[in-house]
Amino acid sequence: MNPDSLSRIIPGVTNLVKTAENIYKSVVEIKIGPVSGFFEGTVELSEIAENSSFQLNARQNSKIGNANAIVNFRLFSGNNSETNLSFEGDVKLTGLLASMGQRVLSGVSNTLIKQFFSNMDVEIQKQSAA
Repeated sequence: MNPDSLSRIIPGVTNLVKTAENIYKSVVEIKIGPVSGFFEGTVELSEIAENSSFQLNARQNSKIGNANAIVNFRLFSGNNSETNLSFEGDVKLTGLLASMGQRVLSGVSNTLIKQFFSNMDVEIQKQSAA
């Protein structure tokens, strides 16, 4: 949950700077179909229950629209000292982003989620090796 790890895990993040406890100023570059843009905003971690759950709130603004996301993460014990992670979230889009259609946005969401978990796996492997 440190800024360096988060910037490597969250897809598209090009800059993440801590501004307060669990609040970060962010710059994100995302390409969605034929549309791409730089988003500036905040990422906030809240409702933190250590080793159990937390909420990630992202508010991003750009010339092509705004995105506000709330994602709840839950951690729970698995087999053989493993930790399982579940999540659910909601995203509100405005502007050109909102007009792109569910089919395009659904594919982009799935891609970003896969990148997030792939990046997280790489980060965990790096930290385990260190």
